Amino acid sequence: MDGTRRPTLIASVQRALHLMETVVAHPSGAPAKQLARLAGLPLATTYHLLRTLAYEGYVTKLPDGGWVLGERLEGLYAQGRTQMTLARVRPVLAALRDELGVAVYFAVHQEGEIRLVDVVDGPRERRVDLYVGFDEAAHATAIGKCLLGQLDEPARGEYLTRHPLLDLTPHTITDRRALARGLAGRDGFFYDREEYTLGTVCVAVPVADAGGLTGALAVSCRAERLPRLQGAGTRLHETAARLARLAALS
Repeated sequence: MDGTRRPTLIASVQRALHLMETVVAHPSGAPAKQLARLAGLPLATTYHLLRTLAYEGYVTKLPDGGWVLGERLEGLYAQGRTQMTLARVRPVLAALRDELGVAVYFAVHQEGEIRLVDVVDGPRERRVDLYVGFDEAAHATAIGKCLLGQLDEPARGEYLTRHPLLDLTPHTITDRRALARGLAGRDGFFYDREEYTLGTVCVAVPVADAGGLTGALAVSCRAERLPRLQGAGTRLHETAARLARLAALS
């Protein structure tokens, strides 16, 4: 004997995992008898496992009797993709932060809402205090305007109908017609000039086809440093292009 202890294994967990692998291999669905045969499990055991997995949301029974993956597992897969994306994009955001000395943000428009994927900051320039979420203040943030500006008119109108234009500072645009004029962007840039919070400005650029989603990259800093951000336009667009390539790999 080599002295290596065999790990304690739970047979029921192994059977459930083997059954799940078999379900995954048949995306169009397969009946319990077929799954039992392919997984090498007794039919009674297969039924018990399927009922348990269905109760937890990991599998779903189709009207024709076939079994497929459930919504809960699909949600976990989506979360896993997000983590993969985060692992790829964070070093890119951090490099831009270090180069420009600003806080850097990456967000996407997903399922009708604005989702902040990641933000990196440092001791010199802290991230904006999100006392109102980006999803509720898209009209007052550079990253929100950038995402809204990439939507077609029906999608943008639907979003703004669900999200009123909150008055956050004396500079916030609360008129939809005035906002629409600003969403055209200037040379591919979108600005927040103290519209979300006083003393802070932001610049955003589109991240085209961010893994099949509409994306945006933004940086923020103190208002007096805005000219420096405007002079870093090339770097912002280069970073956005790199993010698009990385997101497409997820």
